[in-house]
Amino acid sequence: MLGLLGLRISEACHVDIDDLGIERGHRTLLVIGKGNKPALIPLPVPVARTLDAAAGERGTGPLLLTRSGAWMDRYAATRIVHRLAKRAGISHRVGCHALRHSYITAALDAGVPLREFQIADRHADPRTTTRYDRARGNLDRHANYIVAAFIAGAA
Repeated sequence: MLGLLGLRISEACHVDIDDLGIERGHRTLLVIGKGNKPALIPLPVPVARTLDAAAGERGTGPLLLTRSGAWMDRYAATRIVHRLAKRAGISHRVGCHALRHSYITAALDAGVPLREFQIADRHADPRTTTRYDRARGNLDRHANYIVAAFIAGAA
């Protein structure tokens, strides 16, 4: 949910099984974001399957549980992310918010327009989205290339 949906850790930890649904033919997740603002997020198929697996046979209650069966909080989630990063051989400390940064950078690299992504990521100011973009100095995706390709295709 953090790396593939770009959720904030607080949003992910507060997901209830009842927040999963279907809207206009799409699997969805309803999250309550900053400022208590609800957001309906469409789920890519692999993410929907993973969330279904996390829910298992349970029909209600928190989606993410600790080993003891308690509601997972941000601290438990952070410990899991640290443990998984270490297991993956990542030498520097990776936090939950780094996954959100990576999600935003990947979306921008994939060509999602900044304005569209700002709305999807629930940022009030586009400058916030731009700050998250770790590859913003990357010349490979400079606007000049996009404009030139557009004009060449239009001719």
